[in-house]
Amino acid sequence: MPKVLVNGQLCVEFSAEQGSLLDALEAGQQQVNYQCREGYCGACRCKLLSGSVSYLNEPLAFVRKGEFLPCCSIPVTDIEIEVP
Repeated sequence: MPKVLVNGQLCVEFSAEQGSLLDALEAGQQQVNYQCREGYCGACRCKLLSGSVSYLNEPLAFVRKGEFLPCCSIPVTDIEIEVP
């Protein structure tokens, strides 16, 4: 189970049963802004500080290098992220 370090503090363990990384963050009581849950809007955009993620479905929203959308991704390894 990959571990997710959020803003240098909260650590959430991800399991495939949770669906997306956004679902896991919400289950861990982490507030994340979102609008669509499908990668269309980009409102949940976060910074990926270390590790790697994989997209369940390729996002339509613009994503800069070093960013990802938790609504449509899962961690492949332990990751460290910054949630605005």
